[in-house]
Amino acid sequence: MRPLLLGHRGSPRAFPENTLAGFQAALEAGLDGVELDVRRLRDGVLVVHHDAALPDGRPLATLGRLDLPGQVPTLAQALAWARQSGAFVNVELKFERAWPDDRVHRSLDLIRAFELTPRVIVSSFNPLLLIAARRRAPEVPRALLIHRLYRWGPLDLVPPVMRLTGCAALHPAQTLVTRDLLAQARRSGWQVNVWTVNNAAEALRLSHLGADGLIGDLPAVLLGARQPGGTGA
Repeated sequence: MRPLLLGHRGSPRAFPENTLAGFQAALEAGLDGVELDVRRLRDGVLVVHHDAALPDGRPLATLGRLDLPGQVPTLAQALAWARQSGAFVNVELKFERAWPDDRVHRSLDLIRAFELTPRVIVSSFNPLLLIAARRRAPEVPRALLIHRLYRWGPLDLVPPVMRLTGCAALHPAQTLVTRDLLAQARRSGWQVNVWTVNNAAEALRLSHLGADGLIGDLPAVLLGARQPGGTGA
């Protein structure tokens, strides 16, 4: 089975990240879809943006929709694009605070409204957001993001968190992916989608190991994981 290939915030080496132009470029390059980030403005509008502030330093939480540059899409605009284009979307709820805010239920309500449940997965580093997502829309697949904050041993901590959140997938940083981690995932019935994969040799390694999905900045690198000789061929 070939791995799912997602553009990390679109196609950020060709277009500004988390923009509709970048999303479309990733799809036209041959990827299956994109990963994007959700934050909330002062007026409650959900927007697609990675950092908590704009490049000019203005915090998103202090801005309204009319204060934003035109290239910053709302989540509704991004999901409308996904519905029209047929793209798969990984919606990451950014870790802004420990306790869930209204981004969780409003993001899930939009996913339902655009009928994207079969082509979406909601991810977060924050297990509390994932628990809230499970309660709001249990039918929408969820994924636990892990990085170096789990440096004391991902195999020790991940299983109970996965059970608590009801996640279908684990999204580890590529540096954490080993044969043992994938074996644990197979035994537990988890999918494994790896980020951020920008090296061709690493993409092939992960494909050979049996990763279910790869997320990266460079479409050509990701597409190389589907070349003959890998499990994604």
